[in-house]
Amino acid sequence: MEKSDYKNIHVFVEQRDGVIQSVALELLGKAHELSADLHEKVVAVLAGYQIKDQAQMLIEYGADEVICMDAPELKDYLTEQYTQAIYQLVMEYKPSIMLIGASTIGRDLAPRLACRLNTGLTADCTKLEITEDMQLASTRPAFGGNLMATILNTEHRPQMSTVRPGVMQKMARDTNRKGEVIDFKPTFDESKFKVRLVKNVKEDKGTVDITEAKILISGGRGVGCKAGFDKLQALADVLPGAEVSSSRAMVDAGVIDHARQVGQTGKTVRPNLYMACGISGAIQHLAGMEESDLIIAINKDKFAPIFGVADLGIVCDLNKVVPLLTTRLAKEIEK
Repeated sequence: MEKSDYKNIHVFVEQRDGVIQSVALELLGKAHELSADLHEKVVAVLAGYQIKDQAQMLIEYGADEVICMDAPELKDYLTEQYTQAIYQLVMEYKPSIMLIGASTIGRDLAPRLACRLNTGLTADCTKLEITEDMQLASTRPAFGGNLMATILNTEHRPQMSTVRPGVMQKMARDTNRKGEVIDFKPTFDESKFKVRLVKNVKEDKGTVDITEAKILISGGRGVGCKAGFDKLQALADVLPGAEVSSSRAMVDAGVIDHARQVGQTGKTVRPNLYMACGISGAIQHLAGMEESDLIIAINKDKFAPIFGVADLGIVCDLNKVVPLLTTRLAKEIEK
C-alpha cells in the first residue's frame, strides 16, 4: 500500500473506569495543531465499555471524528484485547499518524501495536512537528536528557509516537464544535487471551497528581531531609491548590515518593507557579518543568543553572526564606 493511501491523525483516548485521562485531551490539542499543516482530520479512538457518552467531549476538545469501540472485552485495560481492537481499527481506517500517551497503559500498548503494524515508534516524545515534506518529526530526550533527538519514520505508516503527560496543552473547550461519531465493532480471538484481570486494587494516597496541580512547591538536594520537606508542605498548605514535589535526588534518597518526582525520569508538569527550592537545575529536571508559567528559584548558589530558567530568583538559604514566606503569605491570605 502506498503512503499516500494513509491519512488523518488518530489519537488513542485513554480512559480509566470511564474517566477520560488528561493526556488524551492534551494529545487532541496537539493533533488539532498538526492537522492545520497536514489538512487532515483529527480522529479520537475511544475504546472501553459503555463509554460512548464521552464522545461529544472529545469533539469539544479538538476531535473531528470519534471512532467508538464499545465492547465488554475492553472494559478494563488488558494488553491483548486492546491491541487486537486497535490493530483492526488501524488496518481499516489507515491513519498516517497515531498518537498515544506515554502513561503506564500507553507504554504497554504502543510497542505491541507498532510491532503488529510493522511500523516504527518514537517513545516518550516532548515535541511534535510537521516537516516541509509533510513528515511527522518526533523529538525526544536522548543520552540521559543531555541532547534532544528528532526522529522521522519515512518508510512505514502509521507514524507512531507516545507523548509524556503534561507536555502538550489542551485546546480550550468549545461546546459549539461539531463532529461525527462512528461505531466500530472489533472481533476478538479469545484463544490469545492469556491474561485475565482477577482483581483491581487501588491505593488512595490522598494527594493530587502533581501534573494536575496549579502550584508546585518542589524540593531538591538542598532541602536535605524530611524535616526540610515539612517546611515546604507548610508553605503548600497556605496556598490554595498547591502540592509538594521533588527532584530525583530526594526520591533516590527515599525522602519523597516517586509519584512526586518532576523531571526526565519522573513527570512533566506545567503549573501556573513552580517554586524550586534547593534544586540546582540539572537538564533532566528542567525538561520536566521549564514550561511552567512562572518559575521562582530559591538557592544558596547564585550560579545554579535553575536561575537560567527562573522568572524570579532568591539567593538565600531556603530554610530561612521558606518559613518567612509561609508566615507572610498566611497573613496576606487571611486578610
